[in-house]
Amino acid sequence: MRRVAIISKPQKPELAKLLPELVAWLKERGLAAVLDPESGSYLGRGEMALRGEMAALEPELVIVLGGDGTLLAAARALARIDVPILSVNLGSLGFLTEVRRSDLYVALESWLEGSCRYDMRAMLHAELWRGGLIHAEFEALNDVVVAKGAIARMGAFSVELDGQKAMDLKADGIIVSTPTGSTGYALSAAGPIVLGSVDALLVTPICPHLLTIRPLVVNGGAEIVVRVDDVPDQMWLTRDGQEGLSVAVGDAIRCRKSKHTVRLIRVRESSFFDVLRDKLKWGER
Repeated sequence: MRRVAIISKPQKPELAKLLPELVAWLKERGLAAVLDPESGSYLGRGEMALRGEMAALEPELVIVLGGDGTLLAAARALARIDVPILSVNLGSLGFLTEVRRSDLYVALESWLEGSCRYDMRAMLHAELWRGGLIHAEFEALNDVVVAKGAIARMGAFSVELDGQKAMDLKADGIIVSTPTGSTGYALSAAGPIVLGSVDALLVTPICPHLLTIRPLVVNGGAEIVVRVDDVPDQMWLTRDGQEGLSVAVGDAIRCRKSKHTVRLIRVRESSFFDVLRDKLKWGER
């Protein structure tokens, strides 16, 4: 039977009613639901799998019920199999998860008919190098962030672009992001807003102690290397603000555009700037 993966945000009371209806709707159309543990907790039955194991089951579609954070986690877990994602906003902001709950079944019908539209988003591949070896590597949809821990003292960094030194700086940290991530943490750090269709990567310092340091927008094919020259006490490397590990002096974080992309199913004809006005109050006085 054809499979559809369902990934849900924890502690959303409305899922107690929505999930049984959705699983039954899929079954009527010959589609078997594979539930992550969060989804399964609302049903207590059905085929379940950890998010990291879902790609091996080769679902034809991923339905995300939650907010942007739930979508980011789903993208990292399943992007390598190039499966389309239908993300339904049950969160607060829903900048990426713009499909409304009322549009869920309309979107599913359009997917079944092959008439839906896709929004393609680039991902970021990052490697943490330590002692000349790869210590860890991973994908991110929004960003990779190197930032200080609890101590209020800046770290020292250097940034290279395609093997050439771009800057030395002291700062609270550095954000390397995709255009999708330009409206995330990078936006709060005074980074530029970049349309998701632009082939680019962004480098945004966090509170740099130099008036001359500004965010950079570079070619999407560039390799960005962030070197950690000094740390105040603790320094952390995080991806999409959800998973992290500690870094040390001498570590290097190499970032480039991933070979994987994310396909988001869209229902409405809203433009990027419509979303900015609706979600982030773009241009309001």
